[in-house]
Amino acid sequence: MSSLQQRLQNTVRQDVQSMHGYAIQPSAGLVKLDAMENPFRLPEALQRQLGERLGRAALNRYPVACVHEALSALSRFVGVPEGCSLMLGNGSDELITMLSMAVAVPGACVLAPLPGFVMYEMSARLQGLQFLGVPLTADFELDEPAMLAAIETHRPAIVYIAYPNNPTANLWNDEVIDRIVAAVGRQGRGLVVFDEAYQPFSSRSWLQRMAQHEHVLVMRTLSKFGLAGVRLGYLVGATPLIQEIEKVRPPYNVSVLNAEATLFAIEHADEFARQAAVLRAERERLQAALKQMPGAQPFPSEANMILVRVPDARRAFEGMKERGVLVKNVSTMHPLLANCLRLTVGTPDENTLMIDALKASL
Repeated sequence: MSSLQQRLQNTVRQDVQSMHGYAIQPSAGLVKLDAMENPFRLPEALQRQLGERLGRAALNRYPVACVHEALSALSRFVGVPEGCSLMLGNGSDELITMLSMAVAVPGACVLAPLPGFVMYEMSARLQGLQFLGVPLTADFELDEPAMLAAIETHRPAIVYIAYPNNPTANLWNDEVIDRIVAAVGRQGRGLVVFDEAYQPFSSRSWLQRMAQHEHVLVMRTLSKFGLAGVRLGYLVGATPLIQEIEKVRPPYNVSVLNAEATLFAIEHADEFARQAAVLRAERERLQAALKQMPGAQPFPSEANMILVRVPDARRAFEGMKERGVLVKNVSTMHPLLANCLRLTVGTPDENTLMIDALKASL
């Protein structure tokens, strides 16, 4: 063992040493349909306008006024309910970290359905919190008795409800969710966080309902809106609750460029709405094609991705990659995802290539 390896072993937390980092697939030269990104770039005229705007940004100053403008504009754009406030994060990943930091008291627990977004567990463990994953049912619905029992037994500090879920892409039964929200509310402690990362593609949202529940927060990101490269997320909740979470937010966590790009996107929201409409239509075209494909079992989707089960996920994934199309093989993430691939909805041409590649790879 080298001296550096010995130093790392003696210095870095043992649980960190045993963890795996967040894996990002190499995608050079491939049709990239693995990360639920919006595949559309801005029209050239808007690209020029944005470039000129960013060129005028005060890069020599800490981001204060422009971030406040972005926060105010975003609050108006999404319609923050009365009595609630909005805070910004460098993507929703940072917001998840801040939530973990804010509730990290000895013995605290974070609960989420599985399979789900990996950052809930990773962030909890990195902040010294226990993580409890409750498996979904075989058809990817919430296991209500198991969820309620876990809430009663463990009294979690945070319950994450991805709405829709990643990677299964479905929305869950609202009556079941109502009972989960009520169960956490009755305990007089704990928060329920609705992660609405895929809201532009979903038929339902909890944003306007949250004002009725002081312990409920709604988290979103502009990544699926069309700004994955900008890194901006936001969290909405009762004002006293947001004020407490704000205390762990790093100063100047949102850059001038993030803020200006966000303001620009809000001013041109009609273009992003047009893109989302195309992607929703393409999602339905993909679903129809997958249903006609022998050996493929697609699941319902309210996001910009579709989960599909195939006879051999590894073989299909490699076959598609050989044909120039990169998707996500999620078959090893959880036993419920056996032989499943996650397909991001791309442009019409990209989706045609993906359909052909999957057909040839089954």
